[in-house]
Amino acid sequence: MVRTMPFLRALISTARMIRHTPELAAGLVADDEVLLDVPDERLGPTLVAAAVGDYGPAAKLLATTREAAEWENRDRYTTRLATFAHSRQDWLDDWLAVAPRDTDALLVKAELAVSRAWASPARAERLREVGPLIDAAAEGAPRDPVPWRIALDHARGTHASHTAFEELWGEAVGRSSHHYGCHVSALQYLSAQWYGSHRECFDFAEQAAEDALPGSLVQALPVRAAFAHLLSGDSTVIPHERVDAAADLAIALSAEYEAGDPWPAEVRNLLTYILVTRGRWADALEQFRLIGPYATSFPWTYLSDDALGQFLELRDGARIQVASAMPLRPLRRTARRISSDGHYA
Repeated sequence: MVRTMPFLRALISTARMIRHTPELAAGLVADDEVLLDVPDERLGPTLVAAAVGDYGPAAKLLATTREAAEWENRDRYTTRLATFAHSRQDWLDDWLAVAPRDTDALLVKAELAVSRAWASPARAERLREVGPLIDAAAEGAPRDPVPWRIALDHARGTHASHTAFEELWGEAVGRSSHHYGCHVSALQYLSAQWYGSHRECFDFAEQAAEDALPGSLVQALPVRAAFAHLLSGDSTVIPHERVDAAADLAIALSAEYEAGDPWPAEVRNLLTYILVTRGRWADALEQFRLIGPYATSFPWTYLSDDALGQFLELRDGARIQVASAMPLRPLRRTARRISSDGHYA
């Protein structure tokens, strides 16, 4: 009898999976509707125009974000435009040829140059060469924190001292004290992979999250710290309770946004990675529902070259794990018949 118990449990688990997995698909978009790194409604047409060599929409979009002080959007759009320019740079070259001192074109140029230098085997040397481009972008828009976020990334790659980094950090938060991108750059600098430790990374992230504005993505910084910790494979430094607390905070943040909202998509993808890693399958499945069609390369590229395939595979895995833990049959409440004399029969 003892020998048959593992086999019996496996059969029951399989039966539960077969019974409940289809119903758990409710609220999940179909596989062929999930797209990777989908641009929002403002960036999408801009990228389409750039693809045919028209820089006008990019110039208008970035000018709008600068004039309206939409620093978070400006940072995202700059990064995406620079990524696009990696393979299609003609539109950016044309823009700079017509307006060589345009502050928005200079910002994209600086981001592109730093990104390319990071990919070089001679990273530190290449990064030092592009420093003047960051200075030019910062001088062109004195209120803009985005050049300073780029400068923070640049400093990490050039092995800047803590003192030098702190000076740049002061410039960045002096322009936008709750800027998410600048906080992420600082968190990376403080990570054990670079110039800090897991504890320093968590301490910074938790304090920043505590000080963050309501609904700010800065509240998700502890989840980023947890990601760096889990990725290192060192499970002895940070207790699991601290990782779970970071996930719980991010779950609360995610709940403040509508399902299928593209703005928190990357945070939700990262949160789901943490929940899967921690075996919190029901919570992970709920985040997959909230993500909707907006899968993001980060963090899934750390698991596979096929980020979208990895996303879909783990989404199916979450359904299976949740289904296998559900009761085989729903519990039924059976009303006990009461006899005419008031006693239970």
